[in-house]
Amino acid sequence: MPTSVQDYQPAMTSGTTAVSNFGRMTSRPAGRKGSISDPESAMSAISVAEQCSPPTPPPPPPPRQQTSGSVTTVDHSVSLDESGAEPRHAVLHRIPTYLQPPLSWRERLLHFTFAWYTVTMSTSGIAMVIALTPHRFTGLSTIGLIIFLLDLLAFLFITAMIILRFVMYQHTFRRAFTRPHEALFISTLWLSICAMLLNIDEYSRIFLSPSAYLRLAPFMRVAFWIYLTVTFMFSVFQYHLLFTVKEERRLSINAMTPAWILPIFPVMLAGSLAGTCAKSQPAVQALEMISAGLAAQGLGILVSMFYYSTYLSRLMAFGLPVQRPGMFIAVGPPSFTCSALVAMAGEVPRILVGLPVIEVITFSGGDPGVSIRTLGAMVRLLAITTAVFLWGLSFWFFASATAAVVAGMPDRKFHLSWWSFVFPNVGFTLACIRMGRVLESEGILWFGTVMTVLLVVAWGFISYRCAVAVYRREIVWPGHDEDSL
Repeated sequence: MPTSVQDYQPAMTSGTTAVSNFGRMTSRPAGRKGSISDPESAMSAISVAEQCSPPTPPPPPPPRQQTSGSVTTVDHSVSLDESGAEPRHAVLHRIPTYLQPPLSWRERLLHFTFAWYTVTMSTSGIAMVIALTPHRFTGLSTIGLIIFLLDLLAFLFITAMIILRFVMYQHTFRRAFTRPHEALFISTLWLSICAMLLNIDEYSRIFLSPSAYLRLAPFMRVAFWIYLTVTFMFSVFQYHLLFTVKEERRLSINAMTPAWILPIFPVMLAGSLAGTCAKSQPAVQALEMISAGLAAQGLGILVSMFYYSTYLSRLMAFGLPVQRPGMFIAVGPPSFTCSALVAMAGEVPRILVGLPVIEVITFSGGDPGVSIRTLGAMVRLLAITTAVFLWGLSFWFFASATAAVVAGMPDRKFHLSWWSFVFPNVGFTLACIRMGRVLESEGILWFGTVMTVLLVVAWGFISYRCAVAVYRREIVWPGHDEDSL
């Protein structure tokens, strides 16, 4: 006989009888008479429940297939097991979580998904904007450093929980990569690592001496090339899995969200990493990093643009998504590209001065009459022009997502997608700060400072709401996480 709620599937009865019977039968301690572990008592309890409840209706007929031309659609909204009954997570989803029997932390760990890395990538983003915000006060950098150290601890904790999940429930490792709704969030692991590398460089520059900061350069250079290689391979591998999953698990156009961009997001941020880490590198190595970062940034923004067309078509044809916070993901690609272009262009004049003359001539197209200063100014002007172009696009997506959230959120339950309020807008804030500095616009700089304050407030509220959601069984619970889709 089953001994836990994970093994027990209650018969679906009407009204409050099913809930009360379900609660009484699963809340008694094991080993006593009348408990689930006592076969005789359990069978008598089930028979009483069946007598007191209306007869169970027959299972619904199998889903009908509708064929139109060469396109066949199947209704997979309700999936049945081999006996014709609904799966356990569908049964539990119908019962409010506060009426369900408690689960142990070991059982809840089954639903600890990769989406939890949205916590660490957002927290690292907050530390990043605090490090770069233009209007500062004494102790602000220390606050940012403390937040970054807390983020490192959170990253280690989440990683340990993910590993424990895969060790205790080995079947979940394959499912995490082949179930699209969870697989899309694997990218947040790499985004968290990139954000932490950016913070390591920035806070080392703030708190270390110049000589100690320069000694960190080899580590950052090696980390950059490893990160770029791994994330490029990951983007190819992850999209290949999404393209080849079973037909019943494939994502549909009518449910398209900007989260489809996530697998290309990590390799795109290699451009941001190159623009930041190049400051401490010698000229030749810095040029190599910026060239590779520019290629990665171009790859990411172009793939994102391809998905934008599908996303906007989905909005026009099917309306706004239910989970509105995810719309802010669309703000990320143009914002981070804008920020990365400005950061990389700022290092070009220094790099050109440090290069051998023959390489500068090659870089200028073979014209020895072009001065280094002129060449650097040309590259910088081109980058700034492109950055302004992309900043306008990111602002439009930001305003559109904000309007959708203000208009109303049909699903007000907490989901880990709420962290989309933070990380994509970190990129928009960084773009505003860097654009304000390069254009010497005090108005844009103050706008970046206001965005920093709003992000810190949003981060604090979502952190509180996330902790409450775990306590109230809104997440890390059967049927309430990405692994249940």
